[in-house]
Amino acid sequence: MIKNHIVSDSSQIYFDFGRAEGSFIWDKTGKKYIDFISGISVSNVGHRHPKVIEAIKNQLDKYMHLMVYGEYVESPQVQLAKRICDFLPANLTSVYFVNSGAEAIEGAIKLAKKHTGRSEIIAFKNGYHGSTNGALSIMGNEKLKQQFRPLWPGIRFSNFNKSDDLNKISKKTACVVVEVIQGEAGIVLPQTDYLKTLDEFCKQNGTLLVVDEIQTGMGRTGKMFGFQHYGISPDIITLAKALGGGMPLGAFVASQEIMSTLCKPPLSHITTFGGHPVCCAAGLAALNVLADENLLENALSKGELIKRLLTFDDYTVHGKGLFAKIDIPEDKTVMLIEGEIIDENECVRREEEENNVYIFWNGDHYIDSTNEVIMYINHDCEPNCIVDEIEGNRLGIYAVRPIQAGEEITIDYGYDEIYDGCNCLTCKTGLAKSA
Repeated sequence: MIKNHIVSDSSQIYFDFGRAEGSFIWDKTGKKYIDFISGISVSNVGHRHPKVIEAIKNQLDKYMHLMVYGEYVESPQVQLAKRICDFLPANLTSVYFVNSGAEAIEGAIKLAKKHTGRSEIIAFKNGYHGSTNGALSIMGNEKLKQQFRPLWPGIRFSNFNKSDDLNKISKKTACVVVEVIQGEAGIVLPQTDYLKTLDEFCKQNGTLLVVDEIQTGMGRTGKMFGFQHYGISPDIITLAKALGGGMPLGAFVASQEIMSTLCKPPLSHITTFGGHPVCCAAGLAALNVLADENLLENALSKGELIKRLLTFDDYTVHGKGLFAKIDIPEDKTVMLIEGEIIDENECVRREEEENNVYIFWNGDHYIDSTNEVIMYINHDCEPNCIVDEIEGNRLGIYAVRPIQAGEEITIDYGYDEIYDGCNCLTCKTGLAKSA
């Protein structure tokens, strides 16, 4: 039925999940998976955080959609806007709520053009800002945008981390739109002082600096907003994804002076559902969870843990906090066995000689010898897993042991069986299961 009625722009694996909570999702048979996707940077406080659910229920009991243009005062909007600004520099005090990241980008560009009276926009190659017409126009990936041309005129592109390219910024440039860490390009970090130099070029030319915080915002990098790592002062920031705590919500934020030009004359920029009170209530709860439950510090410490533990040859970990990637050579299929990386041919040789079945990485997924995909494999028992402790929370990274042929074992982090060969306290008490 999904193929007939739902448009899906994906690889169409079609996992049918029944529920989600925290960092886990369960399919309808009860199998449990660790969710590394996080709704594509949406579920920063986890699925269905109790405080977010409580806030949603409380708001539902009061009112839902009324009017979001400002004629009516909606308390969740006001409270969330104030709380967002509490974490921002003193110049960023005015919030315009929308429904999504692409809408936030569109609004920010309109604001920059209107405030400056200029039309030229500079974006970056390999950048990503959404799929609406304006966001697509400043996307730096020609493969994804070519079929939709013609797009907006007046767009110029620079190379990220190339300071010489910043000379393109001029008195004609309304704004520069940048991700402080390029996400879809592969978690590309800025070089030392590159963003400061960009900020200076913008200020010298009266050009507004628009920072896309749609993925890097809301704590994922270890600070509330990614730009706070780099000592820059954006004129506009865009937010979405995790902003709503799992509900659809976006925003762009600027100074009162800049934002005041957007709505003159009235209705120059409008939205029907932007800042929906239920979404804002959820967003406020999620933002308070990030601040009050030390999740920013947790993102930093776990990011460093992953970098420290994944120290094998042939691949590296890049990123900031939990906005990170693992580089695996494209020309090599690898697997992990007791902390060792070997290629696919060596895997086959060992299987033939040792009559063992191994779990290995095929470049896209973890698979077993039957070619069955394993979404995540984990075993919390030394020495079979790389583990560490952060404030009492164990973080399992990989299962790294061969599995004997014919052995019955759970490989999906399910709670069906405990590995009989392990006598550790964790397995005996049923707190960790075999992988």
